[in-house]
Amino acid sequence: MDETYPRLAVVAGPLKDSAFELGGEEVSVGRESSNRVCIPDALLSRRHCVVRRENSLHKLIDLNSLNGTFVNGRPIREHLLEHGDQIGIGESRLVFLGHEGEPAARRSNPVEVSERHLTAHSTVRMRVEDALSTGPRDEWAGLPALAGLARDLTLLVKISTTINSIREPEELQRELLRFIFEVVPAERGAILLIGEGGEAVSEFGLERDEGAGRTVEVSRTVVRQVLEEGASVLQSDLFEGGGPVGSESLMAARLSSLLCVPLTLFGRAVGVIYLTATDPATHFDEEHLRLVTVISGIAAVALNNARHVEQLERENDLLREESRVEHGMVGESEAMRKVYQFIARVAPTDTTVLIRGESGTGKELAAQAVHQNSPRRERPFVAINCAALTETLLESELFGHERGAFTGALAQKKGKLEVADGGTLFLDEVGEMSPTMQAKLLRVLQEREFERVGGTRTIRVDVRVVTATNRDLEEAVRTGGFRQDLYYRLNVVSFEMPPLRERREDIPLLANYFAAKYTARFKRRVTGLAPGARECLLSYDWPGNVRELENAVERAVVLGSTERILPEDLPETVLEAEPSPGASPAAATKYHDALREAKKQLILRALEQSGGSFTEAARALGVHPNYLHRLIRNLNLRPELKK
Repeated sequence: MDETYPRLAVVAGPLKDSAFELGGEEVSVGRESSNRVCIPDALLSRRHCVVRRENSLHKLIDLNSLNGTFVNGRPIREHLLEHGDQIGIGESRLVFLGHEGEPAARRSNPVEVSERHLTAHSTVRMRVEDALSTGPRDEWAGLPALAGLARDLTLLVKISTTINSIREPEELQRELLRFIFEVVPAERGAILLIGEGGEAVSEFGLERDEGAGRTVEVSRTVVRQVLEEGASVLQSDLFEGGGPVGSESLMAARLSSLLCVPLTLFGRAVGVIYLTATDPATHFDEEHLRLVTVISGIAAVALNNARHVEQLERENDLLREESRVEHGMVGESEAMRKVYQFIARVAPTDTTVLIRGESGTGKELAAQAVHQNSPRRERPFVAINCAALTETLLESELFGHERGAFTGALAQKKGKLEVADGGTLFLDEVGEMSPTMQAKLLRVLQEREFERVGGTRTIRVDVRVVTATNRDLEEAVRTGGFRQDLYYRLNVVSFEMPPLRERREDIPLLANYFAAKYTARFKRRVTGLAPGARECLLSYDWPGNVRELENAVERAVVLGSTERILPEDLPETVLEAEPSPGASPAAATKYHDALREAKKQLILRALEQSGGSFTEAARALGVHPNYLHRLIRNLNLRPELKK
């Protein structure tokens, strides 16, 4: 029978040796019978993962499964599959075959962690300190022993030199197992790396005959024992417990030798090296155990460094993705970097996005960034503020209307949904929608169709919906103010825009940005913030967030008379506010108090010397009379002048 590509080939697990064509847009995998690939495995979730076709590519997406989805030994949320990628779910291993022919470079043999209970006729345990002990001199003083020691030392130097020059974790594990195969007659080997929580975060398998591609079976019981005790284990003549030794199935599964050694770093086991042989003529001995135990001490450091390098590279990839995100937002704080990274991940998809955040945090700018970095960027971005329109007007704006649909409808009008066809519709303050409009929006999200007000013709649209709210929608659902089914439709993917008080390091950056913006608009030279003004801005809590900061800087540019924004150019609410707990140190408050008092005394002295003439006092102070009047008002000096 001709094989159809692309497809998933099952190489281990309940459906071993079966294959599934990846026809259609999406193929689901799980233990529920409704899945296209139904695997009877209790370790799988009902709907575990899906393979989704995107143009000519296939993406594997984990559906928040309980035990995770792994590609080439690494846990994933989403992953673009390549020919030969190995997928691990529960006890099953699947290989993605995108086209005919063997994968160009096999990353690893499939590793299957088995629950089989194995019984050994003999067991030897060895700790690292015992492996490093040479024993009495007369045990190794003979020439054969010296030759063996020299060979082992040469191998250890070779291993150390080689593995410390490899940065890629999979290549490092491959070379390490190849070195071990040179001195230990193992047929198959595996390296398992363990995370902080005790779960396997990486599995790499290899067999001496690398072309065979057979599954490397690992006993979970043995691995757990080695990790808990921190000691190497050598077992010989193994068979599966609970049945007659002579049975055909058990004889087929019988191992002649098993060797498991912990990878220990700073006193903690970070993984294991696992070796097996099935040939009855092959047996591991204590020298093999000692040598692999010593090798593991060298390898643990190299493997740990490679994992850290890989982690740093992933973080760099995220930062590079972030730097490629087009957006109109200003901010370099950690909170904003997380927003940029999230936008970089969700923008290329077509999913509905809910943006949360207080008023003035820049939710519409975030929505525009989602649109600008999506495949819909060439199509319209259309925004509606649901709180600014009555129910009737909102319905007409959203769906459009036919001529004569209501009084004043003199002509047919397209709604925002039609205008946004192929692009993105942004619904700001969606939590303010009436129950009637919520029901109509739900239909649009479910069916992607609607009718104009006063019309009967169904109109279909292809539009991505991005919404925003400053309300607690969960509480609104509980109190009946917002439809639960609509909430689930909108809250597919959500993120929160941080308030300005939680990213104070961005305040000077934003203030300078707005100062430059309004300097250009009002044709007035402003070079930046005076230190006092900067401290005032950092001390204020900004309940109106970025929008309030922008208004304050615009006011300062308009009313200021110097090249730098001074504290007295800022609104009274900013100047008079008590410093918040997360703001600048208390020294800043003392500075402002002393500065205000000094200004008061200068103005009062100038007015006293000028005989109460504001013009003369302003000239003596070197400021404009209008500016002097504003200083008197800001400093609340009117009562003192009347005395």
